[in-house]
Amino acid sequence: MAKAVKLADIAERLGVSTVTVSKALSGQKGVSDELREKIRLLAEELGYQPPASQRKENQRSYNIGVLIADRYLDKYDSFYWQMYQQLATKAVAKDCFTMMEAVTGEAERGNELPKLVQDQKVDGLIVIGKVGDSYLNFLNESAGVPLVCLDFCNERQDMDAVISDSYYGAYQMTNYLFENGHRKIAYVGTLLATGSITDRYLGYVKALLEHGEQPQKKWLIEDRRREDCIIDGDNLIELPEEDMPTAFFCNCDLTASTLIRKLNSRGYRVPEDISVAGYDNYLFPGLCAVGITTYEVDMREMARQTIRTLLKKMQGDNYRRGIHIVEGHLVEKDSVKRIS
Repeated sequence: MAKAVKLADIAERLGVSTVTVSKALSGQKGVSDELREKIRLLAEELGYQPPASQRKENQRSYNIGVLIADRYLDKYDSFYWQMYQQLATKAVAKDCFTMMEAVTGEAERGNELPKLVQDQKVDGLIVIGKVGDSYLNFLNESAGVPLVCLDFCNERQDMDAVISDSYYGAYQMTNYLFENGHRKIAYVGTLLATGSITDRYLGYVKALLEHGEQPQKKWLIEDRRREDCIIDGDNLIELPEEDMPTAFFCNCDLTASTLIRKLNSRGYRVPEDISVAGYDNYLFPGLCAVGITTYEVDMREMARQTIRTLLKKMQGDNYRRGIHIVEGHLVEKDSVKRIS
């Protein structure tokens, strides 16, 4: 029996990535018409069978829909673009297609099924980034396909999710600031805007208490609107008028970069005068002149766990249900100074 042709075989022949082949054959944007036609013709010549055809003989190939709220796709907040690329790569390794759809605020508020679901194009869904509880419940009950949440979870509902270890990561980052001599440490992040921001605050508080410090309201600084999670640092980040902290721990690197600009505008230098730490280890190139010391999220492992869980759900296999927590690691750069 002839060996089945894989996406990687087509990619190797044309000198492109497997993600590009996946996009071309699934009709997604990001591939020129000329290259798309070359990929299509070679796939036909090699006898490539797409997942929909393979499922008749082999139930291990699927079309996977990836939903991201459009508010997370700002050009400067492209962390989830990176996460989607990791998902696409892991899916391709399993001979599966991924198709991304941006969910508008109107569709979310109106509980509208994604077009990918309406047109029955996908066998399972991955939701990246927090959406409203009512919309998530609606998807879980009405989409008719298995669903996994990525980078957020709904603790009140029995849903499968893969998240980073926000609590321990923030605890480790705050301890790092203490190890560098800081005791007056502020937290920047709007509590309850997302579960991860709140978990990171709780990790920060644990570290404070263990070092004999009490959390102070004046050092809890908002960075985004709670209703839609959109960062608005210019209007919401308010620096203390008195008793300035020596260090700030920010819930993400994008917030950290906004804070650094605000500190610079007030005449403070980072890290010479004030230290700043972040979370994610991802920032749009050129946004910040200072390398931000941060806690890196292991996107590859999160993507691997997510694809693995969804595949098992779609195949009806036994698997560990619930929330999977993926550890990251601290990355030292240039934004934290040791003080006496």
